[in-house]
Amino acid sequence: MRLRLLLAIGIGLAALTGPARAAVDAEASAICLGCHEQHQAQMKLHPHSVAADRRTPTCVSCHGTSEEHMGDPAEKKPSRSFKGAGGLKGSDASAVCLSCHDKNAQRALWATSPHAGADVACSSCHKSHVNKDPVLAAASQPPVCYTCHQGPRMKANLASRHPIAEGKMTCASCHAVHGSAGPALVKRDTINDTCFQCHAEKRGPFVHSHQPVNDNCASCHSPHGSSIAGMLTARAPLLCQQCHTPHVAGGVGALGGQPGVYPPPAPGQFQSAVTPNSTGLNVVNIWQARSCVNCHTQVHGSNNPASGVPLGNPTPQYMIR
Repeated sequence: MRLRLLLAIGIGLAALTGPARAAVDAEASAICLGCHEQHQAQMKLHPHSVAADRRTPTCVSCHGTSEEHMGDPAEKKPSRSFKGAGGLKGSDASAVCLSCHDKNAQRALWATSPHAGADVACSSCHKSHVNKDPVLAAASQPPVCYTCHQGPRMKANLASRHPIAEGKMTCASCHAVHGSAGPALVKRDTINDTCFQCHAEKRGPFVHSHQPVNDNCASCHSPHGSSIAGMLTARAPLLCQQCHTPHVAGGVGALGGQPGVYPPPAPGQFQSAVTPNSTGLNVVNIWQARSCVNCHTQVHGSNNPASGVPLGNPTPQYMIR
C-alpha cells in the first residue's frame, strides 16, 4: 500500500510546482518517517525541521521519492544517498544542497573553490540529521576541519597560537570555506586584509612602513601556530637576517665601519680584525642571545617624523621608536 502511494506521489511531483508540490513532498516525507522516526527526534531543532517555514526541505527534497527503497528497504538505498557505498559523488551531493542554498553570497564562489575542486561534498562537513550541526558551533567546528587539515591541527596546539582551543576563534574566523577570491580561502581578498580584521593596529598607514608587512603578514608569522613567541616563523635575529645584512658583515651593515666593527683594512688584510674577544661591537655581543627588536621595536611601521642626524645614526626609517 505504501509503495503504491509513494509511486502515485512520485508521478504527481513531476506535474506540480510551488505550494502544491510542497504539500505532496510533506505527505511523502510522512511515509519516510514511519520507519525513520529517529531522524525526526534527532533533528527537531535543526533548521531543516522547522515545519512552519515554507523553505524547510522534506525527506523527498533531499533523498528523492525513493520508490525502490520503499519496496525493499533492506536492499535498496534511497534515490539519493549521501554517505557510504553507492552514495552520490561530491559534486552531485553538493548540487542537491545548492538547489536551496545557492541564494547566499557566501556560496557565490563555491564552484571555483579548492573544496569543490577536490570533490568535497557539503555532506562531508555538514550534518542534517542532528539538532545542531557541529561545523556551525565554535567548539566543535575545528575538529571537523582537522579531519582533512592535519597540518593546521598540529600547529594549533603549539605554544604560540590563536585561541581556537578556547572557542574564541574558529577556522571560519579567517577562512571562507565555501569559496574566496583570496589565497588559501581567506575571508578577504588578501592575507593582510584578513589579519587586519582583528589586528587593526598593524594596518597603518605608517610614515615609515616595513615592506614585508605591506606584502604579507605570513612572511614573518605562521598563522596556524608556532613554537616561537608572536607566532613567528623563526627567532630573531635569524628571522630578520633572512632579508637584512647583519650589522657586522664588513662595512655593509648598519654599524659597519664604526670603531671595533670593521676597521679600514690594512694592506694585505682580507678579513675583519674583530674577534669575539675584541672591544666594541662584534658578531658575538651584537646579536648572540639577543633580538633585533630590542632596538627595532616598531617592526610593523613607525610614525616618528624625525629625520635623525647624519653619519649613519639610527633614524625612524630603521623602525626605532
